[in-house]
Amino acid sequence: MNPNNGEILAFVSHPSFNPNLFSRGISLNDWLELKNNPHHPLTNKGIQGLYPPGSLFKIITAIAGLEEGKITPETTFYCRGYYRLGGREYKCWKKEGHGRLNLYDAIEQSCDSYFYWLGRLVGIDSLAYYAKLFNLGKKTGFILNEKPGLIPTKAWKEKKFNTPWQEGETLSVAIGQSFLLVTPLQMLVLISAIANGGEIYVPQLIKKIEDNQGNIEKEFKPNCISQVPISPNTIRVIRNSLLRVVQSPNGTGKVAQIEGLELAGKTGTAQVVGLSLNKKVSEVPYCLRDHAWFIAFAPFENPKISVVVLVEHGGFGSTAAGPIAREVIKYYLKKIGVF
Repeated sequence: MNPNNGEILAFVSHPSFNPNLFSRGISLNDWLELKNNPHHPLTNKGIQGLYPPGSLFKIITAIAGLEEGKITPETTFYCRGYYRLGGREYKCWKKEGHGRLNLYDAIEQSCDSYFYWLGRLVGIDSLAYYAKLFNLGKKTGFILNEKPGLIPTKAWKEKKFNTPWQEGETLSVAIGQSFLLVTPLQMLVLISAIANGGEIYVPQLIKKIEDNQGNIEKEFKPNCISQVPISPNTIRVIRNSLLRVVQSPNGTGKVAQIEGLELAGKTGTAQVVGLSLNKKVSEVPYCLRDHAWFIAFAPFENPKISVVVLVEHGGFGSTAAGPIAREVIKYYLKKIGVF
């Protein structure tokens, strides 16, 4: 997407299918092959695929903490590889721990323990409030058939399951798990708003309609539906943290570095089911493997493109999704002569 106006630059859902199969009535064999394909080619993953956002949601948790005055960017927590709540240990992805980190460090290194601390300070309903400011958990207004996703609250769980919200569930939401569900397009709107300073645009697929003589019958203008009501300083802190994710040698997204270009982004690894940290990916059935996310924008100072990549069951965002985003950004910015 162009983060400055919402124009969609490229939109790919893979695997796809040949639409000509449907033009004169699809055969039973062809239909069953598509319907039973385990990779679900009939689902447009960008707008109909629902996934936990994983560590991408730490952006929202950080915004909530800053805006609610629970932390400053310099507030530190200590990661020893887990966070203890009651009799349970909530693991960080780095089992030996990250040590003492401030917010910049925590986003850069995607420390789970830091966001367990912060999520508990903020609370589930505040997390939901800031997620909804960025239109997560609802349709973006795109012209195709979207699914809304889900941002949980205490009231939602009480109504849905007739049981109270548990503190441990807040910890899981703070790192993008639990009941959270989003589409890739929603995450694109989020990273675009971070890139452009807080403006939420409806993703725009069609620029204009012409007749067969080339006369313009209708033009579609950018549709900015809101300016997110958070402070410019909070946006600045998040942007600078995302820059470190890619540009710092300790950043989880350093694989996306492009020589001569400052790029900001965030990795995400979203669990499908709870797995042991000691489990090798090859030992896990494909359908149970983690999803790999990467969101980014570039150039940092004057963004021209924002990107979201989701690799279903791809494992780590840094290794599976980050390189794809890097190549998309590099190709586009070279094409328009930015570098």
